[in-house]
Amino acid sequence: MCSSSASRRGVVMIKNKMGNEAEKKFTWVIKNFSSLESKSVHSDIFVVGRCKWRLGAFPRGVDNDSSCLSLYLFVSNHNFLPSGWRRHAKFSFTVVNQIPGEVSQLRETQYWFDEKNSIWGFPSMIHLFDLNASNSGFLVNDELKIIAEVDVLEVVGELDIQVVTTDIVDINGFQVLASQVEAVNSLFKKHPNIASNVRAENPHLRTTYMNVLLGLTKILCKSSKELSNSDLSEAYSALGFVIKAGFKLDWLEEALKEACEIRIQEIEGKLNDLTEQRAGMDALLNSLK
Repeated sequence: MCSSSASRRGVVMIKNKMGNEAEKKFTWVIKNFSSLESKSVHSDIFVVGRCKWRLGAFPRGVDNDSSCLSLYLFVSNHNFLPSGWRRHAKFSFTVVNQIPGEVSQLRETQYWFDEKNSIWGFPSMIHLFDLNASNSGFLVNDELKIIAEVDVLEVVGELDIQVVTTDIVDINGFQVLASQVEAVNSLFKKHPNIASNVRAENPHLRTTYMNVLLGLTKILCKSSKELSNSDLSEAYSALGFVIKAGFKLDWLEEALKEACEIRIQEIEGKLNDLTEQRAGMDALLNSLK
């Protein structure tokens, strides 16, 4: 039943095990339950297994003539997922009896959600007679408490929440993000003594200096045409900042100087063109006079 074709957005179908997700529970309290006029109500969006979900309740059943409360689990953003997506989830709903020691109503199931079937649940979650009975414990202060527990077993296609790594790595006494390791290692490989005179011991300051240096090298990786005048001005300020901190950056200073010389030549060329145009306009004006 699983699709193996690529989606319309070119995403290859993959399968990801999600059984170890730490946070799987979502609590939903429906207030003023007895006076609800709408056919259905929906919870806020919540995330489990890096997928977005939402609960839906039909207080008088799906057809408004039912004698039971209906509860469903929705894939909240199903209209925006690429073609061929599928999500396999095991989930349970508990209508909580809020009187200590009394029995709550629990139902559980599992289902493969897809673009044709993005909703699944229980049309007869609990009988309204039991729900509304006096002193039943299900409605306290006219509030109904529902606990959903969702375990995402497999995902075919894209996830809603992408992994953002915040791992910190120590490189020569500098605390850097995992995403920066390659760039920092490259700096130390090309210039082994680049930070030998850095005096700061505070790890936050050292991280700040390194981030400024990485930003500076990123700016100077651009071609002269891509560099704006503000880029060059800010680069000079940043360069002075990290040099004062003790970094040895003769090579970077030379690269910035070269970039500025190219920009000066470009500006001088434009000025010469403007001077020639001015001379031509002056000559035309004199002849007209």
